[in-house]
Parts: sequence; structure tokens; C-alpha cells
Amino acid sequence: MQLQRPETPEAAAAALGSGSVALAGGTELVPLLRNGLVRAETLIAIRDAVPRGIDGTRIGAGTTLAELEADPQIPQALREACSLAASPQLRTMGTIGGNLLQATRCWYWRLDFPCYLHGGERCHARQGEHREHAIFGNERCASAHPSDIAATLLALGATLRTTQRELTVPDLYRLPTDDNRKVTTIEPDELILELDVPKPEASTYLKAMDRRQFAFPMVGVAAARSGHSVRLALAGVAPIPWALGSPDDLDEATPLTGTAYKVEIARTLVRRAVEAVS
Repeated sequence: MQLQRPETPEAAAAALGSGSVALAGGTELVPLLRNGLVRAETLIAIRDAVPRGIDGTRIGAGTTLAELEADPQIPQALREACSLAASPQLRTMGTIGGNLLQATRCWYWRLDFPCYLHGGERCHARQGEHREHAIFGNERCASAHPSDIAATLLALGATLRTTQRELTVPDLYRLPTDDNRKVTTIEPDELILELDVPKPEASTYLKAMDRRQFAFPMVGVAAARSGHSVRLALAGVAPIPWALGSPDDLDEATPLTGTAYKVEIARTLVRRAVEAVS
């Protein structure tokens, strides 16, 4: 395996694809490489190529979660989400760009079962163990998106700039289909460079975990208020970060037998989040 260190976004993007993958903090990619879930002939180290730092509402994709949780310019919900994600050591290395693109924690996918996301004919979680899985968007794949930060950015109405385009957070994600099993729209030779995160009047992120800390969300709820409007988004409940039009949308959840408890947790967290930003 080779390692390249391009110094510009253009050079980094040109080096991607055809057996090359981007390496930022490595907290996501290294375990996937070790377990054979990602195969690469060349790693493209992008720390010198992508922007890093915070300037008003602009956040470089190479900014670490530790930097975000400590910066008072950042909306409260995003600081809370970063502080609740992973461990201090991982937050020091992990970047916001990498966090948005992390793979599912579904153990069937992680154990390389021939599941729907791996191109198989069925979702093994639907008939197997699925306590940590989805309650929305789970018709084909019941995996649950693990990113606290992605759900928070969805509630905050963030936009992204890549080496190819500008897009909203909803445009970054997609539910898998028979024709395309990916859950993001990022191309193999495309890099996230920068995010623009509007500052709401009030925001918060609440999270239910199996442990008190250093755990992925069973359910995470982000709320952001601007004027009389409150935007809500959920983590850990669908294969992608899930926007909630209103608390009543929880009535449309489609939990599996072992995930029905998540609906009740979500109801409680949504009520508390709305109260916190009102």
C-alpha cells in the first residue's frame, strides 16, 4: 500500500478513485481497512489539502471534533454533539468531514454478511438481532446512521462545498435502492472541503446511549430554532440522518420488533429538545 500527501484540494481529488481512498483522521478508515471492509492500493492523506479551522459560520472539513466542541462561535447543538461523540482521543483525531461519511455500525455489515448494503438480497437485521437498528426508512436496510454530527447539521440547515459542487445536508445522503446501495451521494473522486453552518437563535442536541459516554446514539435528537420555527433531526434511527417535520411524525415510524422502544425514547427526547430551545 502506498501513501500520497497532496497539498491542494485539486491534487487530492485527482489522486482519488481507481483503488485510492482519502485518509484524514483515520478513526473511521483504519478499522475498515484492518477488517477488510475497505480495500485500497493507495491512501491519499488529505490533512494538508482540505481547509481546517472556523471562520464565522464557515468550518473547514478538516476541523476536528475536539476543535469544534471547544469553540464558542459554533452553535450549541453542534458543540454538544461533538462533545458526546466518541472518546476525547478520537475527537482529537476525527474530522467533521470524515464524521459525515462514516459507515454504519450494523454488525451484519461490519462482519461482512452478504446483506443488502453489501449487494445481497436481504437485510439480515430484519430477521436477526436488531436492537440498535432503524425505526424509519428501513424497508430495504434497517441499519442506523451513527453520526451525531450529521443529524445536528441537518437540523441546523448546514450546506457543504465539495471539490465538485455545493449541496445541502439532505442532498449528501440517500436511502439505498436496488440500483444503488450507497447511502451518500459523494463520488469516489470527490472531497468535502467546507461547511457553512447558520447560527440559530437557540439549539441543542440530546442523546440516549447504552453507556453514559463514548457510545453511538441509540437515539439522538437535534433541535434548532430560528424565529418561531424549530427544525428537528434524529440520529441512530434510520440508515441516514433523519429529518423530522414535527414531533407528530414519530407516529409514522416503522420499528422492528426489537426497536419499538426507540420510538418512545425519541418522543421524550424530542419533547425535551423542543422545550430547551423554546
